[in-house]
Amino acid sequence: GFIESDLSMMASLTRLRRRAAEVRRCESGVALIEFAFSMPIILGMGMYGLEVTNYAMTHMQVSQIALALADNASRIGQDSALSLTQFRESDVNDTFEAAKKQAGRMDITTHGRIILSSLERNADGGQWIHWQRCVGLRRYDSSYGVEGDGVTGTSLSGMGPASERITAPDKNAVMFVEINYDYQPLISDTLIGKPKIHYTAAFIVRDERDLTMIYNPSPAAPRATCNNYTT
Repeated sequence: GFIESDLSMMASLTRLRRRAAEVRRCESGVALIEFAFSMPIILGMGMYGLEVTNYAMTHMQVSQIALALADNASRIGQDSALSLTQFRESDVNDTFEAAKKQAGRMDITTHGRIILSSLERNADGGQWIHWQRCVGLRRYDSSYGVEGDGVTGTSLSGMGPASERITAPDKNAVMFVEINYDYQPLISDTLIGKPKIHYTAAFIVRDERDLTMIYNPSPAAPRATCNNYTT
């Protein structure tokens, strides 16, 4: 009886060892386990790549909006065969509206600020920010001066970074645009945050413009002065 019991136990152990060996040799689940370990890394890299791509595209879009706005502001105005072209408050508003439409879903005036300046030459031959108009909720001021800076003297050297300073020629104006935009993440702000995107653009006025003021004939248009923070 003991012999039969021992033989049965040995047979069971042999089968168990054989089964364990088969399990050790089986590789059918290895790929699935490796994928489970690598999936978070692959997914994280993919999301980061998408966020960086969106960030780069947003940079390009803000740059293009600034260029288009400066170009439009340098061309627009009320033409007259008897007098110089008059630049009006409604023209300012039209250029801002065009920028908002170009921005589309970026909501550039909700998450940023657009500043349009008329850079001119004063009576002393220096640079002068004659007027400035703004739109947008973010409380960003111009990095290069505010309306009225340089009205006399030569203390204002122009607008823009020191290495790329923009100056206005005599008896003409430069439409100088600044855009500050808080980047809106595509996926999450934990990847690259919400950095501020800043771009400038400038175009010299293309026509014979009356530079004495911004006109506002009846019916008067709202004035987008820089003490207002609206979209």
